[in-house]
Amino acid sequence: MTAVDEITPSDRTAGTPVLEATGVTMRFGGLTAVNDVAMSVQEGEIVGLIGPNGAGKTTFFNCLTGMYKPTEGRVRLLGTDLPPKPRAVVNAGMARTFQNIRLFGNMTALENVMVGRYCRTSSMALTSILRGPKFRREERESRERGQELLDFVGLGRSTEHLARNMPYGDQRRLEIARALATDPKLLLLDEPTAGMNPRETQQASDLIFRIRDSGLAVVVIEHDMRFIFNLCDRVLCLVRGEVLVEGTPHEVQSDPRVIEAYIGGAADDEEDEQE
Repeated sequence: MTAVDEITPSDRTAGTPVLEATGVTMRFGGLTAVNDVAMSVQEGEIVGLIGPNGAGKTTFFNCLTGMYKPTEGRVRLLGTDLPPKPRAVVNAGMARTFQNIRLFGNMTALENVMVGRYCRTSSMALTSILRGPKFRREERESRERGQELLDFVGLGRSTEHLARNMPYGDQRRLEIARALATDPKLLLLDEPTAGMNPRETQQASDLIFRIRDSGLAVVVIEHDMRFIFNLCDRVLCLVRGEVLVEGTPHEVQSDPRVIEAYIGGAADDEEDEQE
């Protein structure tokens, strides 16, 4: 029996708020990509973010993680306002992966994960150059933690493999391990199963459940509806930059507005052409 079979959304209880985003709006000139979007994520919860292409999902992620400064709105992590600076957001406890894999191809799997530990080290430049006792201690601790995370995501035997030589599914898991190396309280995953086969998708699902069970809250953008509805406690559907509906997976997948957003327009166009 897999983790998906053992733990269902109804078995989970929400804890304290980890993320609170209110009134998030992002305009690019005259284009409003995200309009007055609110999202809360509780401790120990997996929240899904879905919507057609161009709905504003990744733009909203960029607003949460400091890559964009929202035109309006507020983002709070563990009750503290987050500045629109990626490094400050990571230091505060939010980490993410990207839709397009962003690994250091000529570095080993372990080295890639160790990069994620940089925000949790405090050795100054001179100490690092001279390789003093503090630097050596932090380097050893980062290496040990990196290996633990590789084992956790199922890549324990790939420690010395160059990232560019690893299979696609393993590269996705390596990105997650690197994000976990920052010691986040909230993990944001942007299309973690894109390009994966069914076996790799199931492995990704099991991994996200293990991450949740380790104490983290998770937010997932995904186009695979079966994956997202089997995984999440709650789902938000964005359309044209606005929240169309929010609810349990059952509520969202049975909402006629969601069906219309995904297939209604195409169906109507076909009917118009036939007429």
